[in-house]
Amino acid sequence: MNIEELVKNMNLFNSEYAWVSQVFIIVFGSLVLDFMQKHLINKLHKKLEQTKNAWDDLFIISAKKPLTYMIWLMGFTLAAEIVQKQSDAAIFSIITSVREIGVIVIIMIFLLSIVKGAQDIFIEHENETGEKDFDKHTVEAISKLFRASIIITSSLVMLQTLGYSISGVLAFGGIGGVAVGFAAKDMLANFFGGLMIYLERPFKIGDWIRSNDRDIEGTVEHIGWRLTRIRTFDKRPLYVPNSVFSNIAVENPSRMTNRRIYETIGIRYDDADKMQKITAEVKQMLLSHPEIDSQQTLIVNFNKFASSSVDFFVYTFTKTTEWVKFHEIKQEILLNIMGIIEKNDAQIAFPTSTLHVQTMPEVTAPEIN
Repeated sequence: MNIEELVKNMNLFNSEYAWVSQVFIIVFGSLVLDFMQKHLINKLHKKLEQTKNAWDDLFIISAKKPLTYMIWLMGFTLAAEIVQKQSDAAIFSIITSVREIGVIVIIMIFLLSIVKGAQDIFIEHENETGEKDFDKHTVEAISKLFRASIIITSSLVMLQTLGYSISGVLAFGGIGGVAVGFAAKDMLANFFGGLMIYLERPFKIGDWIRSNDRDIEGTVEHIGWRLTRIRTFDKRPLYVPNSVFSNIAVENPSRMTNRRIYETIGIRYDDADKMQKITAEVKQMLLSHPEIDSQQTLIVNFNKFASSSVDFFVYTFTKTTEWVKFHEIKQEILLNIMGIIEKNDAQIAFPTSTLHVQTMPEVTAPEIN
């Protein structure tokens, strides 16, 4: 074989198997590009970790895997297109659809990671600062709604990409939604009731709530999308449909800032001249008490002539809202008031009755002759 024939055979080899080298170059290039982007992302992440802003870290962390997936998706689909030119296999006809669906899935993964990371940031911020702008369960519920919206939207875009008519799907969903709405209106009412609880947050898990409209009182244990579970004070579970809370007034004592002491105390009428001194000393005792909030309304005044006593009332607020501690403070306050009354040689009145007996004039017996 002469040199001309050898060169001719080499050219034939190169033209016939050139696609192999092209595929190799694309796969190798994808490997190198993925390595480079990981290296750059890691360096950028280390710099951003030194800042106090958690949101820039979130975007970097969320982009790591999607970038890798995107590089390899493009690399494999480009390589498959080259192989397609050398083969008539039907499987290669779906390369374009696979690429488009893959891009949609990668974007969905990125957005879901962003939402999950944002949820963690909000919860961590609440735990560190103690702020109650968003409680943990509200953040989790909103995060679930966002994730569901992303998945549903991505699914619809995928269907459109595959050639299915979204308008037909939406039209069918609209008709079905009307039918389902009539059939399950109570369920939908409970769902939106639960959504309003999460968004407006009239109460959260752990709160003590009560409503005189429906005789509801207890501690909230769970807020679902259909029912809210309340543990009553006798330890029985009470399941309330969420739609009920849209139509009743709910009191949330857990969010009170202070607890009130409001008592009326009577002393005897015989001790009425000591009333002014007693009330002044009681007021001074309250002002100097460490557990009484002197910034709130504080009143100690004589206010009533009762049937068996002259009454004064005590109106003040404790600093604590804890139920057990409040009653301990209230007991101490009442005992101090008793001590002040006794110190002034007065007595607390109790119901008495005074009987006035009229003195009859003396009758002189007539003289008998």
